[in-house]
Amino acid sequence: MSPAATAVSRRARPAEDVLDLLAGDAGGHTDIVIPLANGEPVELLDIVEGAVAAGRDGTIDVHQMHALHDRGYLDGRYGRSMRHLSYFLSHVTRPYYERGQVELVPNHFSEVYSLMRSRTTDPLVLAASTPPDRHGYFSLGVSADYTSSFIGRARFFLEANPNMPRTFGRNQLHISQVEGWTLVDRPLVEVPPAPMDDADHRIAAYVAERIPDGACLQTGIGAIPNAIMSALRDHRDLGIHTELLSDGMVDLVELGVVNGVRKVHNRTKMIGTFSLGTHWLYDFLHENAAVELWSVSYVNSPLIIARERNFVSVNATLAVDFLGQCASETIGGRYYSSSGGQVDFARGAMYSDGGQGFMVLHSTARGGTVSRIVPQLAPGDAVTTSKNTVDKVVTEFGVAELRGKTVSERTLALIGIAHPDHRDALMAEARRLEFVSASDLAR
Repeated sequence: MSPAATAVSRRARPAEDVLDLLAGDAGGHTDIVIPLANGEPVELLDIVEGAVAAGRDGTIDVHQMHALHDRGYLDGRYGRSMRHLSYFLSHVTRPYYERGQVELVPNHFSEVYSLMRSRTTDPLVLAASTPPDRHGYFSLGVSADYTSSFIGRARFFLEANPNMPRTFGRNQLHISQVEGWTLVDRPLVEVPPAPMDDADHRIAAYVAERIPDGACLQTGIGAIPNAIMSALRDHRDLGIHTELLSDGMVDLVELGVVNGVRKVHNRTKMIGTFSLGTHWLYDFLHENAAVELWSVSYVNSPLIIARERNFVSVNATLAVDFLGQCASETIGGRYYSSSGGQVDFARGAMYSDGGQGFMVLHSTARGGTVSRIVPQLAPGDAVTTSKNTVDKVVTEFGVAELRGKTVSERTLALIGIAHPDHRDALMAEARRLEFVSASDLAR
């Protein structure tokens, strides 16, 4: 048996052994770091929660973004014995946050690792991974995110899953760097592409026509990003540097649209920090040397993003006011998600030579009864991307170019892309607030 194979055999441990890594029964505290989405080690967390439910002494803080699995401890039933600190709310954690049962740490995604480091002492990282390869290396698969930055800086216990795609980049750790690992066989959570409507395609057309061949692209997941990917099918030599790798990007690779040959950095490589989509996407990622997953501290760094030429950032927002402030994480003053990487990429694109930042949204909500272009944001709404950073705002009715524009120019441009049914009311409010004057309207 080779030395690597011997090491693999020696390190395999029952999942219950993870409890040996928690602070002892003398009232100690343990900080547990969990990757986002499919990086969550389901069985290991089941065991930890089971021990808490059985009366284990001590306290646990679980640090995680975007949880996909509902868990008993999220409702606060164990008090300080096991508490969840979210860095981005998901459909799972959102209702618990609204009831005051989980905490939310505001952040930019690029800074989550440093924030977790500042909040934790001797953190224990529990993560899903691939099984070790013949060289004794695990891959963190679809979730490099903040977790990969802890490699060599924290204790790891891994849940190795043969269904996890083996990805490359800066997301691998050797068996000598882990406290132990256990083997599970569980399918990854899939998120099917969101259906697209006519408004999505119209927004996509406005964005796509402004993206030059050879641009480096960041976009997210959802109907509008999917429509944008579809609208780029006739482009050439696009590059990808994005936090989220999605199904739509695979289409563009297979069509030859995305090849990365004009990128300044990581030329010919698709760069991301995590992936979420369908089994088709996960199959594409598995052992694909053209794709690299790096730490979010690198991928989302505005300084790194700015070094690419013609960088195009596309992010969704929920409401835009006349100044151009974008509320992307709250609805009616209530928290819905968090900032994520929106500001990271908007700022990076702003400093890129030839860069563009698009904020996209439908012009209305609630069946057309509510305008999402608003005179002022609702009380309690959090400004995600500031007026000084926003470049272009796009609805199905056009593009409002805000960079370098006056307040009155911004106001008129945004009213011009609002739904026609709401424009008169918006104009009346603009005049009442003295954002526009009669002379502005006469120009």
